Amino acid sequence: MRKLLGLLFVVFSFHGLSAQRFVYVDMEYMFSQIPEVQRAQEELDAKAMGWRTTIQNMMFSVDSAYKAFQAEQVLMTERMKADKIQEIEDMERSIKVYQKEKFGPEGALFAEKDALLRPIQDKIYDEIQVYAEEKGYDFILDRSATTMVLFGSDRYNKSDDILKRLGYTVSK
Repeated sequence: MRKLLGLLFVVFSFHGLSAQRFVYVDMEYMFSQIPEVQRAQEELDAKAMGWRTTIQNMMFSVDSAYKAFQAEQVLMTERMKADKIQEIEDMERSIKVYQKEKFGPEGALFAEKDALLRPIQDKIYDEIQVYAEEKGYDFILDRSATTMVLFGSDRYNKSDDILKRLGYTVSK
């Protein structure tokens, strides 16, 4: 009798687990299908290229100042040498500060990316929430994230459904 009760307990425990419904979406794929994301990425790339050009120009200025210093240092007093070295070091520091301001973890590039993509991400996440509730899904995983979805059958991929609900045409 105890074995039968134990077996029934195990069977009903697994029955509850099997009732959960899982599907997945691929956010990377979804972003590739949304024109606004492409435009935002192009805008970010253009800004980043401008900032990189500025950094290269600043580095060229430092290099030129250093070469000029090397050529003229024989004519300089110790005080003039120290001042020139300090000036070059200040220029190098300003490059590092500029790089951090633009490309650092809390820099302008990440802030711009967040400002441009956050509304699109929020719209997608809201639609996924509504979709999950309407279809009765317990979990919707993101295949492109680090959730370790090692395999996912295409029949469980609901990315196209979400894109269509958001009004985007899907091109395969």
